[in-house]
Amino acid sequence: MDVIAAFGLSASAGLNAYIPLLVVSLLAKFTNLINLSESWRALESWWIIGLLIVLSLVEFLVDKIPAVNHINDIIQTFVRPTAGAILFAVSAQAITEVNPILSIAIGLLVSGGVHAAKSVLVRPITTATTAGAGDVPVSVLEDVAATTISVLSVVIPILVAIILVVFLIGLIWWIANQSIEKTT
Repeated sequence: MDVIAAFGLSASAGLNAYIPLLVVSLLAKFTNLINLSESWRALESWWIIGLLIVLSLVEFLVDKIPAVNHINDIIQTFVRPTAGAILFAVSAQAITEVNPILSIAIGLLVSGGVHAAKSVLVRPITTATTAGAGDVPVSVLEDVAATTISVLSVVIPILVAIILVVFLIGLIWWIANQSIEKTT
């Protein structure tokens, strides 16, 4: 894995903390795409994989229940950035020039930024404009995006870099348009 994979995995953790951890665990356990260092091999444990499956299912279901999904986002404010920090550190471990503390900080910022955009911008606007009816489809899209970005981060990292840049440009454009609409 490389630094592009680290950014992709930590960004997807901002959408769903457990999906990218589960993807890394499964790919490390069953493929040669990920070779974890000794300190991270616990992610290949059946206990950890089982726990991540249960947590993924719980978050998947809870995030589809109106009102409960917002409580989940508050709880996940602490979990998602932590998962992003872990994923960035695991991914960047192969790059010996990156200090582990810097890896953790970058992972926290990337996943925390994605989580903030999701829970402070996207979800409240979706809930308000659709009376909550749009929350389930948006949640499903977030889960699909988290899974897709996680897998692609490992398999085709350069594609994830392009996707993340396009997403960032789109987000900036959307925020700018929202600001213009409020002033007019």
